[in-house]
Amino acid sequence: MTYAVMFASLRDARCPTRHCEERKRRGNLQIQMNKIRFISLCLLALLFGCVPEGMEDVNKEYPGLVHETFKESKKVFPNPERGFDGGLNWFSASDRPLTKQFLTAQRLLNRTVLYTGYYLTDYMESDIAPEFLDLISANMAVLRQGGVKCVLRFAYKTDMYETGHPWDAQPEWVHRHIKQLKPVLQQNSDVILCLQAGFIGVWGEWAYTDGFDPSPKTKEDYRTRRDVMLALLDALPKNRTIAVRTGRYKMNMFLDSYADSVTIETAYNESDLSRICAHNDCFGADASDMGTFTTIAERNFWKKESRYLLMGGETCQLSYHCSCKRTLEDCEAYHWTYTSGPAKVSDRWKEEGCYDEIEKRLGYRLVLTDLHHTPQAVPGEDYRVVMKIENVGFAAPMNPRDVELVFVDGDGDKKVYRLDDIDPRYWFAGEQITIDRTIRIPEDASGDCALYLNLPDPEPALRDNPLFSIRLANAEYMWDEKTGYNKLITLKL
Repeated sequence: MTYAVMFASLRDARCPTRHCEERKRRGNLQIQMNKIRFISLCLLALLFGCVPEGMEDVNKEYPGLVHETFKESKKVFPNPERGFDGGLNWFSASDRPLTKQFLTAQRLLNRTVLYTGYYLTDYMESDIAPEFLDLISANMAVLRQGGVKCVLRFAYKTDMYETGHPWDAQPEWVHRHIKQLKPVLQQNSDVILCLQAGFIGVWGEWAYTDGFDPSPKTKEDYRTRRDVMLALLDALPKNRTIAVRTGRYKMNMFLDSYADSVTIETAYNESDLSRICAHNDCFGADASDMGTFTTIAERNFWKKESRYLLMGGETCQLSYHCSCKRTLEDCEAYHWTYTSGPAKVSDRWKEEGCYDEIEKRLGYRLVLTDLHHTPQAVPGEDYRVVMKIENVGFAAPMNPRDVELVFVDGDGDKKVYRLDDIDPRYWFAGEQITIDRTIRIPEDASGDCALYLNLPDPEPALRDNPLFSIRLANAEYMWDEKTGYNKLITLKL
């Protein structure tokens, strides 16, 4: 009991009943007056963005700003350039082309990535027929319409047995084919998530080869493979990456040791090293991922590289190593962005209870956690907004991505504030990002207005297509599927 309460008790004990009742009535009145004063001060703070004398500022981090908190949605939804992927192969110019209906069905499964394999078996000693090149271009156009990007690979054979020789083309024809494909790749790079190196060996996985050294050991042994990689790097725009099947291929073609990995200083500088990523096509199949890794150094190399470079691929068989515990650990360590595999593997993930988490966290998953903003927007005046976004996915967004604040007034008029100094490729997994900006509210703005965060694809043919914009993993009402905008604040002017 405090001294104030003790003295009040002694006082009330010795006063006449009617005086005690009057004192209590006045005390209750004073309490109500204090409540009214406190509420009034709060309203003043909200209206004018100031903290009146005598009122404690509750926003310690950003004084004078309103603070709102947000929670992550439990919903699974499609987001561009990430997630479980479907797969299709084409073997002939007469094969049925891709359809928008197929891609619509894929998006209903929350898939925005499609593995597309093209087998050049008919052209191992000749130019690629124009009809086959036209098929590839037509499929790319459908991807653009359907809101899906491809993981692209070219190869010659699917037969690894002796009856399947030759397993691939000779180097001179490989280079001729890459030269033919270059215009197609340049014109359609906007819907290419990445190009898998391909061409060499059965399935384009650089083993079981007749055209290239089947067991390269020295730098000289890798020379013809390196020449193919250089041709592929030239064939694609510099903002796209090429995936090799194992880390030792990259090391033996371009590095002196595994210590020479990409760093935060060298990431995204458009050098050859910053554009060679990875695909693991037997993820979790056994202790070495079916020969993908032969040393601890290789594993550590890909763990470091995949923070800045795309990692994807597929599982190929059920094993102890694709248990939920091991899979989640590896997805985090190697920053997985996309994957697929046999149903028996995904069934195991469902049985053990991690399938939904993997589906949500493949690639990036961006959650708005905190928002600080000026209490009242005034036409013609500055307005500050501070966003805190947490990436709870396995990886950062891996291709270029624009960041914009979009103000829409009551008449639907729009003003875009581009944040050109922010690169979402640095929004790493497990980290929180802070965006602090002051914008000028348009002088003629009025009515019910809103401020949005827009994360569009920077490619001209895609930037106004909401299917290619990133959706924050928050409440559903924040997402505008017609524009691809994420609503931050509703403002009344």
